[in-house]
Amino acid sequence: MRDTSRKLFVAGAIAAALGVAIGAFGAHGLKPVLMATGRLETFETAVKYHFYHALGILLLAVWAKTSEQSTIIRAGWVLFAGMCIFSGSLYLLCLLQINWLGAITPIGGVLMIAGWMYAAWTAICS
Repeated sequence: MRDTSRKLFVAGAIAAALGVAIGAFGAHGLKPVLMATGRLETFETAVKYHFYHALGILLLAVWAKTSEQSTIIRAGWVLFAGMCIFSGSLYLLCLLQINWLGAITPIGGVLMIAGWMYAAWTAICS
């Protein structure tokens, strides 16, 4: 259990670092482009959800380390997948201007909801 919680923690920490880096890049390097295309708000939403869920993944990893419940780890990886799909599709939409990528975004949102519900279910049942 400890090895899997460590891997989840590493994934969350890297995701948090990337959230800061991508947010800074958007705010400083991409802002004129994002404003010109009308995608600044979309990019900011992607960064916000990215960072919130990276912190959530870290929280679940810490919880998993102190618990014997493997479902916490699974909830964390579901959150991770949702974060990657949700924010990743929005990042690509903003940078590449490929509008159909917006159709993928809700899949990530559903996975993030499922991850949080899975974590709640684990807490209720433990």
